[in-house]
Amino acid sequence: MPPRRHPVRYTLWLARTGAAPKTLSLPVWVPVVLVLGLLGWSGLNLWLWQRTAEMRSLQIQLVSLSDQARKLNNQLAAERTRNNALSQDAQNILKQLRVLEDEINTLRERAGMPKIKLTPTRNEGGGRGGAAAPAALEDVLRYADQQTAALADKLGEVSPALNEALRREAAMPYGYPIRGQSRITSYFGYRRNPFGWGFEFHNGVDFSASYGTPVQATGAGVVVEAGWKGPFGLAVVLDHGYGYRTLYGHLSSISVRVGQRLERGERVGLVGSTGRSTGPHLHYTVFRNGGEVNPNRYLD
Repeated sequence: MPPRRHPVRYTLWLARTGAAPKTLSLPVWVPVVLVLGLLGWSGLNLWLWQRTAEMRSLQIQLVSLSDQARKLNNQLAAERTRNNALSQDAQNILKQLRVLEDEINTLRERAGMPKIKLTPTRNEGGGRGGAAAPAALEDVLRYADQQTAALADKLGEVSPALNEALRREAAMPYGYPIRGQSRITSYFGYRRNPFGWGFEFHNGVDFSASYGTPVQATGAGVVVEAGWKGPFGLAVVLDHGYGYRTLYGHLSSISVRVGQRLERGERVGLVGSTGRSTGPHLHYTVFRNGGEVNPNRYLD
């Protein structure tokens, strides 16, 4: 019969000074459990340490990404502010260009020149569409700068023509030859003969005025006649240039001499009733390129 096996046990012998030693007998599985427990605890601590390290690394990355996101957000806000400022600047520049273009076109029209179109077309009523690509603000500003230079060139072109137009306008007779007097007693054209039967052609207009009322030039010009002029009695003729002449007749006295240059509003003489006249009044004639024209179109 085989010998009976006894379970393996571990015996701990504990000695203490001044006391009898003690022994502790443990089953074999207890140390095994203790060792396995220590190994498990160590493994758990190692795993937790690794996870903690990973969490710390992720936290650092998160902080870094948060800083980057904050910087990008600040840059985006700054860029948005800059774009808004550029957009406002572009709108203001284009608006100023449109105003400048309108002013130049007004001057060109006054100078008898065709209008120009340099600024972008405004959106108006009706359909709109078609393929288009968004324009960068820098391109719009560059375009506005180019158009400003183009408008400056156009303004340089219009200056001589405008000066000529202003000289022509200053020379053209305009307004009433008697200040504050606008009542016309006889109009341009055919009328009844005031001295007898039948009709006659009246080549000007007659203004009712008191004897001695000042008569003024209706435009800048040079005196080419000053003296007695047949049925007009004492009369003055001004040459305004550009084909315009004016005649002031039936004067009681003359205030100018031949060759004298007058500006609009300067006195040429006083109202009278000299020549073929029924009473004190001013006969006023406008000549255009040698022919009499209706003065009414030059009064207002």
